[in-house]
Amino acid sequence: MRGARLSQRQRFAYAAFALPLAMAAVPVYVHVPKLYSEELGLSLATVGAILLACRLVDAFQDPLLGYLSDRVSRRPLGRDVLVLWSLPPLGLGTLALFNVPTAGGAATASWLAACLLLVYLGFSMGGISYYARGAELSDDYHERTRITAARGVLAVTGVLVASALPHWLASELGMREGLARFSLIFLPVLVVAAAITVAFTPRVRLPARQADALVQVGVRRALLAPLASARYRWLIAVSILSGIAAAIPATLILFYVQDVLQLPQLSGLFLGLYFLAGAVGMPMWVALARRAGKKKAWLVGMLLSVVAFVWAYGLGAGDAVAFSLVCVLSGLAYGAELAIPPSILADIVDGEASGGRPDGTFFGLWQMVDKLNLALAAGVALPLLQALGYRPGQLQEAGETLSLIYALVPCAVKLLAGACLWRAPLETRNRSNDPWSGTGVAA
Repeated sequence: MRGARLSQRQRFAYAAFALPLAMAAVPVYVHVPKLYSEELGLSLATVGAILLACRLVDAFQDPLLGYLSDRVSRRPLGRDVLVLWSLPPLGLGTLALFNVPTAGGAATASWLAACLLLVYLGFSMGGISYYARGAELSDDYHERTRITAARGVLAVTGVLVASALPHWLASELGMREGLARFSLIFLPVLVVAAAITVAFTPRVRLPARQADALVQVGVRRALLAPLASARYRWLIAVSILSGIAAAIPATLILFYVQDVLQLPQLSGLFLGLYFLAGAVGMPMWVALARRAGKKKAWLVGMLLSVVAFVWAYGLGAGDAVAFSLVCVLSGLAYGAELAIPPSILADIVDGEASGGRPDGTFFGLWQMVDKLNLALAAGVALPLLQALGYRPGQLQEAGETLSLIYALVPCAVKLLAGACLWRAPLETRNRSNDPWSGTGVAA
C-alpha cells in the first residue's frame, strides 16, 4: 500500500520539476508566434503551420513515450530515468529556439521546426514520466489533490517567472534579446529542479506482480488500455474542449494586448496577474474539491472563467484596469484547471487497483490531447486571423475580429466543456471495477 499522506517537504520536492516545465512551456506558447512573425520575418500562416505540424508529431509520440516510461519503471531510478534523459533536449532546444542565427526565409522556418521538435521531445519525455510518478505517490483520494495542487503552485511559479523575466531582461534591442537571456538562465534552473525531484521524492516500490505486468504487456495492448475506461474517455472529451478554450487566448494574448488594448508594455503585468491569481486561488479549489467533490469544483471553475473572460470582448485601447480585473478573475478559475483534472486522472489510473495497468500510457494519451489542443489553436487561429485581414500592428483592419476570436470563441467552447462535464460520470470516492483488470465493467 502506498502511503496515504506525504509531508509538505516531500510534496514540494516532487513538485520542483514542475517549475522548469512551466518555464519552458510559456515562451513556446505565448512568445514564439509573435517573435517569429514580427521580429524574424515569418508570416502568421507559416508560424501557425509549423506549430501545428510539430505539435502533431509531438502529440503522437506521447503514447509511445508513456509506454517507454512503463518499461523503465522497474529500474533502480524508475521513471526518473526519463526525467534525466529529458534534460539535454529540453535545455538545449530551448536555448536554440530563442537564439536564432538567421532572420527570415526558409532557414528560419527550418530552425523553428527543428528547435520545436527538440523542445517537445524533452518536454514530453520528462513530463509524462513525471506526472505518472506523481500518480503513484499516494492512493488516497484527497492526498492526490494535495499533490497536484503543490505541483500546480510550482508550475504557476514557473509561469510567473517565464512571463515576467523576458520582459525584465529585454534591453533596448527588444523582446528577442530578453528571450535569449531567459534561455540561458533556464538551463541551471532545469538541472537543479530535476535534481531536487529525483533525489528527494519518495520512491514507491510497485508490487512485483504489477511491475512484471508493466514490462510484459505488449505495446498495442498498452496503448489501447486507457480507452477501455469509460471514465477516462469522458475525461478526455471534457479536456479537449476545455483545453481548446484555454489554448486560443494563450496563443493570441500578446496580439490582443498590443493591438486591442494598445498596451504592449503591460503584457508581462497582465500575464503575471493571471498566473499569480491562479496560485493564490489554489487552496480554495483544493478545499472546494474536498467539500463538494472534484467534478463540481471543476465545473464551478469553468463557469467562473466564462463569467470573467467574456468581458474581454468589449474592451478597447487603454482599458488596463478592466483587463487586469479580467486577468485576476480568470486566473482564479485557472487554478481549478491546474489542481483538479490531474487529480481526477490520478484516481482513474490508480495502478494499485488495476494490478498492472500501464499508467504511463494514460498520461501519454493525456498529454497528446493537451498538445493537440494547442496545435489546433495555433494552426487554426493564426491563419484564420490572417485570412480575415488582421496584421500585427494594424488594428484598424480587423481589430474586432481579433477580439471575437480571442474572447468570445473561447467562452463558447468553455461552455460546451462545462455541459460535457455536467454529464460526465467522473466523480467517485471509491475504486470502481476496472476493465483493465478484467474484474468488472468500466465506471
